[in-house]
Amino acid sequence: MTVWELVVIGGGPAGLSAAFVAARRGVRTLVVERAAHPRYKTCGGGLTGSSLAALAGRIEVPAHDLVDRVTFTLDGRCGFTRRHAAGPLVSMVRREEFDDRLRAAAVSAGAEVRERVAVRAVEQNPEAVRLRLADGGTVLARTVVGADGTSGVSARHVGVRYRQVDLGLELELPVSPRQLARWRHRLLLDWGPLPGSYAWVFPKDDRLTVGVIAGRGAGERTREYLRRFVDRLGLAGVPPAYDSGHLTRCRADDSPLRRGRVLVAGDAAGLLEPWTREGISYALRSGELAGDAVADGDLAGYERAVTERLVPSMRAGFRLLDVFSRRPELCHALVATPPGWRAFTRFCRGRAEFDELVGRPSTRAALALADRLPGPRRSPLGSHPGS
Repeated sequence: MTVWELVVIGGGPAGLSAAFVAARRGVRTLVVERAAHPRYKTCGGGLTGSSLAALAGRIEVPAHDLVDRVTFTLDGRCGFTRRHAAGPLVSMVRREEFDDRLRAAAVSAGAEVRERVAVRAVEQNPEAVRLRLADGGTVLARTVVGADGTSGVSARHVGVRYRQVDLGLELELPVSPRQLARWRHRLLLDWGPLPGSYAWVFPKDDRLTVGVIAGRGAGERTREYLRRFVDRLGLAGVPPAYDSGHLTRCRADDSPLRRGRVLVAGDAAGLLEPWTREGISYALRSGELAGDAVADGDLAGYERAVTERLVPSMRAGFRLLDVFSRRPELCHALVATPPGWRAFTRFCRGRAEFDELVGRPSTRAALALADRLPGPRRSPLGSHPGS
């Protein structure tokens, strides 16, 4: 039986990034993906500057809008809009197209991609890893990168543990030319009524991606938030092209990233930004780090690289989420100030990670003030009285 140098489980941004990097460096690489590209994926699809930097020289990004304006609201109230005159803040993509371009780039780099192949079990010994497939087949590898999501077999095999689990609900809404003109080059962020929640509108040519996210365990209240949000937008009567939900899971600080010859990357490792729940840049970057570690023959180096390059920003994100969950109105007020808007745009453009922003004296002072203020009283849905 053929023994691959690297087998990647999952054909999303993390897995295809690992495959691209490893194959380009001469590693004999196979990707197995349970679906077939192009396939729909529940995702806001906003690429920040960190994602675009990771993609430079690999693909032409299939952007369906370039956003330079952001509208902020606080549970539908106190709205204001800011424009970034120096250029786009976020590039909007549809995941079916985006992931398919990543697949093509990995193939061009020398990786083989097999679709409609589901992995049911992972077994390993000191010399190799055996993947047992749903069709009864077997694949052998010297090393495996698991990038099959938080509910995949690789996360269970490695023993990934989570500090935070959230429920995201999303609609893809085809809209009229009049609605499109209203949203072109503009996104909306609504700081929500549930602790740590927010909602969004992302424009993508002839459709809008509309969604909400909140902590798991508040499913009905999260659904009610989405219904109220869509109604406020005047889109309640629009039949969705897709209506989907998913859980996002953010790793505990001491959660493993490797077990023997199996590494986990992206969602499978619980790598995402805890406050915004932005995961694409973490998937792209962790996939690249995994691919390099395999090519270098230094699997422990992957753990070191993630800890040094990605974990500090995640820790800062948890700090920001804690304040945001208790005082969303304070975050809303801060982003309206010139320093707050500059910090927001620097994050969107990939000019600063959250650990750098949190380390600034002005940010530390604001966080300290938030710690001293009492939390607001909330209504049964979680919103402020009178909202």
